[in-house]
Amino acid sequence: MVSKNQIKLISGLHQKKQRFANQLFFAEGVKVIQELLQSNFELEHLYTTQNDFETVQSSKRTLINEQELKKISALSTPNSCLAVFKIPAENKISDSGLILALDDIRDPGNLGTILRLCDWFGIKQIICSKETVDIYNPKVVQATMGSITRVNVNYVDLKNFIAQTKLPVFGTFMDGENIYKSNLPQNGIIIMGNEANGISAEIEKMVTSRLTIPRFGELQKTESLNVATATAIILSEFKRNS
Repeated sequence: MVSKNQIKLISGLHQKKQRFANQLFFAEGVKVIQELLQSNFELEHLYTTQNDFETVQSSKRTLINEQELKKISALSTPNSCLAVFKIPAENKISDSGLILALDDIRDPGNLGTILRLCDWFGIKQIICSKETVDIYNPKVVQATMGSITRVNVNYVDLKNFIAQTKLPVFGTFMDGENIYKSNLPQNGIIIMGNEANGISAEIEKMVTSRLTIPRFGELQKTESLNVATATAIILSEFKRNS
């Protein structure tokens, strides 16, 4: 059974302010929870409608019914389980290899997908601007499908971070060099911009190499690509060239 205090706590974790006040976040679904349990993330408590997760100690596991799960779930159609985890301290930023920098990414689904892409292509480090959506947003956690456990994410003053780096800085623009014809290195910072506005003007000034994903359609009228789709293409090209 879920107590009123537990419902109040978990409901509060839907909001960024409460997540950071309590230093807790939650995840839903068997796959995501299993990935988190097998990582360095520390479990606070698990709520499940099934007799599963036998390896979790009984003091941290509560069997609940579907109605109780609906009261704490962020999903319109809840899965069979929800787990609360402690937010870990940020790891030290790795400044070697390829680093993906996100400039004001606002959509949780995009951030979650981008984390999965980094996991797929072996990108170990993501740097997020302070305005980028919180990685512990329930929709982001859900969209990562467990990749949140394998990619290091840090929130920084993006302008200051780039100003201090010695790595080349890449950004995507409509007037950039064709990425398919570019000589792409194995070390550098790749900046992806806001869904509606692209890379901000002050960050654009710090880009040392401008790239573009060329349009092949006959009419050439498509204005832009979804940021997650563009990230997939760009990371694929960087890795292919390496």
